[in-house]
Amino acid sequence: MPTLEKEMVWPSADATITASATHQSDQVGSSAGARVKLVLVEDDPDYREAASAELAELGFEVQAFATGDEMLEYFAQNNDADMIVLDWKLPGGLGIDLLPKLHDRGIRLPVVFLTGMPATAYESAALDRGALDFVDKARGVPILAKRIRLILDSHRRARETPAKAALSCGKLVLRPDLRRAFWDGQDVNLTVTEFNIVHLIVSHAGEHVTYRAIYDCVHHAGFVAGNGDEGYRTNVRSSIKRIRNKFRALDATFSEVENFPAFGYRWRTASVQSV
Repeated sequence: MPTLEKEMVWPSADATITASATHQSDQVGSSAGARVKLVLVEDDPDYREAASAELAELGFEVQAFATGDEMLEYFAQNNDADMIVLDWKLPGGLGIDLLPKLHDRGIRLPVVFLTGMPATAYESAALDRGALDFVDKARGVPILAKRIRLILDSHRRARETPAKAALSCGKLVLRPDLRRAFWDGQDVNLTVTEFNIVHLIVSHAGEHVTYRAIYDCVHHAGFVAGNGDEGYRTNVRSSIKRIRNKFRALDATFSEVENFPAFGYRWRTASVQSV
């Protein structure tokens, strides 16, 4: 398997790179031979070429770009993909600033950040803005590939699962089919990550949900993040703070999300109904 050494020469990553997976287990999803189309945006040409080649050997089809503008032009030409992988720092701005531009263009593909800037604050900001994962380049491309598979397999299962009923809890109505939350009839404008957190704690209304369970609902069980074994707590607190602020922007008296120090959070009102 290729390594990310700059002296190695790879085929151009600015063209679509494809390769057969070495093992069937490298394929994404449950259907044998399935290929996943990735769009990779990375300004370092050596890393872009090496990562593209390694992902191709792992069974992915990769379209790589040096800038966000090139990626947006690719989608403007009616091209498609299954997932977008962004670097944090790009020419002319930050990868995170591409998220609203993608949404404005109706492009709502899963986004993963692959970056050499793994600070907790950056990870928290990316997740709060709607990214589904944040991978340190130091972990290696094979780890990125595994996480991509987990995310896409989760999306596939969600499509195959009948839509969940809407939930009503006091002034709150959750619409899982739309990933929208409404407070007293007004859209709270939660990101997908924030919605998943609210849905989890409302589904267990009246009970405390652990920090770990909240973080796992954003990623997957056992996901490692932050500094040390408990580093993920910082990201959970940040997400909860943003969620509270969005509700309070609509209702200054909002106090439904309660903290149990050193354990987790709960939705205070326990009466939940399917609607």
